[in-house]
Amino acid sequence: MKTMGKKYRDPQRLHPVVNIIVTVLLGILAIACIFPFIYVVIISLTSEQSIVKNGFQLIPEAWSSDAYQYLWSMRGQLFRSYGVSIFVTVVGTAISVLMITFYAYAISRPQFQYRRFFTMLAFFTMLFSGGLVPMYIVVTQFLELKDTVWALILPLTMNAFYIIIMRTFFMKSVSESILESARIDGASEWRIFFQIIFPLSLPGIATIALFSTLGYWNDWFQALLYINDPNLVPLQSLLMKIEANLEFMRENMDVANMQQSLFSTIPQESAKMAMVVIATLPIAVSYPFFQKYFISGLTIGGVKE
Repeated sequence: MKTMGKKYRDPQRLHPVVNIIVTVLLGILAIACIFPFIYVVIISLTSEQSIVKNGFQLIPEAWSSDAYQYLWSMRGQLFRSYGVSIFVTVVGTAISVLMITFYAYAISRPQFQYRRFFTMLAFFTMLFSGGLVPMYIVVTQFLELKDTVWALILPLTMNAFYIIIMRTFFMKSVSESILESARIDGASEWRIFFQIIFPLSLPGIATIALFSTLGYWNDWFQALLYINDPNLVPLQSLLMKIEANLEFMRENMDVANMQQSLFSTIPQESAKMAMVVIATLPIAVSYPFFQKYFISGLTIGGVKE
């Protein structure tokens, strides 16, 4: 009942002054987050002569697309590496999410007799690993994956940290009452997982899917170890080779028999920033599709205890 002489105010609504302050602070935070990427784009479109003369500027003295034209000149290998990275990222993320969720779901259920053993097994790998040399021997000699696309996918498929995250998510967010009801109705474990667990766990699955996507997309180390075929070089590895070649030419002009005037036509700094843009843009574009799952609580209100 409203109090006489007093205006009713919803306790969940912020005071107008507080609302303005929060909005301004969040706006400043958003600008601070997006500004570095915008700055990189500006530098990638800056003339190399302007960078050498004035350094990095928010509003450059001269604009130029030389960096992108330089990368476009090697578009054949660039597009091929883009295709390899996209295939590795999509297929690797799908396999990784399935294997991690299968493992995490099994060790989260009290009906699984050996859940403690497999939980400790996953946790143990977070503290200790076999090392790089045994891993290389297994991949190249035992599995014979050298110079195959699977050498870029399988070594990153399982991640113990993501398993622990999903295990905790299943235990805290998926009620055992839902699973018991499905079992009483005669549903198999496969049907329970794909028709009940998977839809209810989309926020957690989307989180590890994004982590896995970032891991596969940004990985260059696996290619350095296992890939010699130029047709299987992923994008990040190719960009590292381009940058290394630019640095080599800059530091060894005499060895490379290059004239200063010829080398000055190569956009060094702007090309590096252009490489950052083309490597970051796909992830920046795909992130909004994952964001909605981070803020949604699909299991809230699912069961009343």
